[in-house]
Amino acid sequence: MKLRRGFYERDTLKVAKELLGKVLVHEINGVKIKGRIVETEAYIGGIDKACHAYGGRRTPKIEPLYGKPGIAYVYIIYGMYHCFNIITKKEGVPEGVLIRAVEPIEGLDEMANFRFNKKLSELTKTQIKNLTSGPGKLCIALDITKLNNTKDLCNGSLYIEEHKEKVDFNIVETKRIGIDYAEEAKDFLWRFYIEDNIFVSKNKG
Repeated sequence: MKLRRGFYERDTLKVAKELLGKVLVHEINGVKIKGRIVETEAYIGGIDKACHAYGGRRTPKIEPLYGKPGIAYVYIIYGMYHCFNIITKKEGVPEGVLIRAVEPIEGLDEMANFRFNKKLSELTKTQIKNLTSGPGKLCIALDITKLNNTKDLCNGSLYIEEHKEKVDFNIVETKRIGIDYAEEAKDFLWRFYIEDNIFVSKNKG
């Protein structure tokens, strides 16, 4: 079942944790590509120097951060990799969750083609492990681009749904990755991942 807006209209840290185990879906030309979310990071503009909107910063580029909960915020890093975020809390308050990694569960041939221009059967074990084990990787594998920026995850071909089977797991809470510039915010334990999952981008803090 597709998650409704009420799921996203809550405390951002809570949403970041509860997204773990949910399934990210992108329907492309009638094919569903799915990955179970295994790693997230929370960003809270009001107190977070790692957030694009810290200090009330507001530009056309980051305007989606101020949008309604449940929309996508997709931006580019290093001039080439996309990062997929989901807006949370409430409209006008810049908070969101970065999806850092997913575990491939459906549409793996499509993922392999997007990532490596190969069939799944042609991939090495290392390539399979690296299909979606990072924010840029998962965006390539699920064909998430700037075209998906501001799209409504509650009403469209890109969305989050409940996993069909309940799976128990432990959640690790640790520091976020790649934000050493963020002063005290670099030490916030706002990264969450499923313990021992091989698709997590980095299995330690």
